[in-house]
Order: sequence, then C-alpha cells, then structure tokens
Amino acid sequence: MFDESKINSIREEYPILKREIEGRPLVYLDTAATAQAPKCVVNAIEDMYFNHRANVHRGVHTLSQEATDMVEATREKVRAFINAASTEEIIFTRGTTEAINLVAATYGDRLCNGDEIILTTMEHHSNIVPWQLIGKEKRIRIRVVPINDAGEVNLEEYEDLFTEQTRFVALAHVSNVLGTINPVKEMIAIAHKHGVPVLVDGAQAAPHIAVDVRDLDCDFYAFSAHKMYGPTGVGVLYGKKYRLNTMSPYQGGGEMISTVSFKSTTYADLPFKFEAGTPDYVGIAAFSAALDYINDLGIENIAAHEHALVEEATRQLLTIDGMHIYGTAAHKAGVISFLVRDINSYDMGLLLDKLGFAVRTGHHCAQPLMARYGVQGMVRASFGVYNTFDEVSRFVEAVRRVASMF
Repeated sequence: MFDESKINSIREEYPILKREIEGRPLVYLDTAATAQAPKCVVNAIEDMYFNHRANVHRGVHTLSQEATDMVEATREKVRAFINAASTEEIIFTRGTTEAINLVAATYGDRLCNGDEIILTTMEHHSNIVPWQLIGKEKRIRIRVVPINDAGEVNLEEYEDLFTEQTRFVALAHVSNVLGTINPVKEMIAIAHKHGVPVLVDGAQAAPHIAVDVRDLDCDFYAFSAHKMYGPTGVGVLYGKKYRLNTMSPYQGGGEMISTVSFKSTTYADLPFKFEAGTPDYVGIAAFSAALDYINDLGIENIAAHEHALVEEATRQLLTIDGMHIYGTAAHKAGVISFLVRDINSYDMGLLLDKLGFAVRTGHHCAQPLMARYGVQGMVRASFGVYNTFDEVSRFVEAVRRVASMF
C-alpha cells in the first residue's frame, strides 16, 4: 500500500497526468486498455533509438551485439517475472492477441473434426475469435463455461463440460470487464486431470497480481507490455518447453530458421523458432524498464493500492440512484463496470470526458458477456498505480452529475 507522498512521487513520473481536457484536469481511468508509461520507459525508448539502434541476433558489430544483449536481458527478466523454467519458454510477440493466435494456429493444427475446446463466458474476443477460425476449418465445437450474476465460474459446472472429445481449454486469468480473478490454478488442475492443456490469457492479470506459471502449471500464458506501463506492440507468450517443441512455426522468414534451401528448411531452436523477422527490439528493451518499474514498486503493493481504490469507488458509486455494478466477485482486480438506470454507456462516457474523466465504454471486446447480462455495453473505470482516492471521489461526483442530466 502506498501513502500519499509515495503516490505524489509516482505521479511525477507521468507528465500526461498534468494535461487538461476541456479545461479540466485529466483523470485517467482506462488503464485496463492501456496503462500510461512512466518516464523511465520513455527514456529507455529514446536511449535505444539514439544509442543502440541496430538489428538483433544477426550482426557481429558492436551496435547489433548491444541491441541483442538488451533484448535477451529482457527475456530473462520476463522469465523471472513469471517464474518460467527457462528463457526458451519466453516468446516475444506483438501482444496478447498475437500470442493467442500463435497457439490457436500452431497447437490447433492437430485438432480434428468433432474435437471440443472449453472457453468461459467472460473471454475477450481475442480468446474467442482465433478458436472460431480454427473451428470453422475443422468443425471444432466450442463449449462455454457459464458464470453467475456476480461474474464467477462454478468449478463443478466447469468440470461437467469435459468429455472424451475435449482437447483444449483457454481462459482469462482476470476478466477485462468484470475484474473477476478466476480460480485458474484449480481450473488448470481439473483440465490436466482430463489430460487437457490450458492457455491462460493473462493480459489483465500480469500488471496487477503476482503470476507464477510453474505454480499455476499452465501450458501457455499470454500477456502484453502496454498494460504493464510498457510500450505498445510488445507481448509475451510463455509455453512449456515440451509443448513448444511439438508445435510448428507460426510464421516463416528470417530469424526463425537454421538452414534454408529451395528443397527444405530446418528451424531454429526455441524461442527463436516462433520469432520470425525483425522484432520490435526497441519496445522489448523498453519493456525491461517497465518490469524494473513494477518490481521496484512491488506487485503486491500495486495490487493493494488498486484494490483499495476499487473498494472505495464501489462504496461511493453505490450511493448513486439507479447504479448497477457488473462484477461483484469475491476476488476482483482493479476494474469497475457499471450502468446508471437506462443511460447509454456511450452517452455517459462522452459526458464524463467533457469533465476530464477518461473511461472506456461499449462492449469492451466481450460481446458474449454483454449478452449474458442483457446489455449492449457498459461504462468501465479501471485503475492504475497512479490513481488517487481524491480522483475516485471526483469521479463519483462526475457520474452523479451526468446521471442527473437524464
């Protein structure tokens, strides 16, 4: 937990928070979409461009070697951050979406007609559409774990979905809409009891709670740098080494090869087999600074601060007539999604923006979840390490003011 002086010090690292919107101070409550980047990350990007810009893994000259060392140092830092067994299990992608697509395209190529995949009702489109694309080609059935009104899965209902045809499970660690922290360790254990591998979408978990992939025993884990105070365009796929070794490359080109002729190609060892072409080595190097930033603050301290903000925001929001908060799970991360009476989420978000508050509106790339609650969209406020209790109180008063206009 951070005291007021620490939060003020943290906020100094984010010049954007001094901006005004429509003449009012910006209150940024859209961290679940993209977290703001502290100065240390922006400085790392600048340093990379000004002092170390050269293609990685391919040159003997000094700049190339420096850039390569920085990328590989980040890989080791990611490995430690999630407690993977080896850097061979850490694959850099463009984000969570590409990481999931990689698994769907490469592990999914072994699925056959009649096979089944289990997802949950709260999945982001990025963990639905890739499986539908595979399913369309091979007539694979998608089975969906229901949730209760609080936004929680029932483990017995989940296990009841397993059949002899179940071949894969893909599920969110934390819901981007409800904030629900799913019991993924228990869900993984159930899947493994049935001999089924599991991919975890960790986009909303990695920035907010401690992740230990070996303790979870997941087969794959995906997350994005831009939700972790890092640069955009960089993501990570963790995969158990023996799983990755059985999978074909996702893309072909430079970097991912060992030998090439017009007759045949042999592939590079892990993790490079899945990293075709020139990576975003600038972003990857800057991601190292973001990981250092999180580690210095302490992921447990970040989680405690965000939990306190959510608790206070929930308490105050519920004093507004007609307020309905979606997602009241016992274990919840720093997200609140809500509607006030029948006020359209877009209208609420547009007017809040005029008052200086940046929130997300609409279906949040989770249309099946919206259908579960019988709504077209919701307003989402999501918190980061830089948000304050004063901002929470001002936000609630702004929502109350907007609600009074309808």
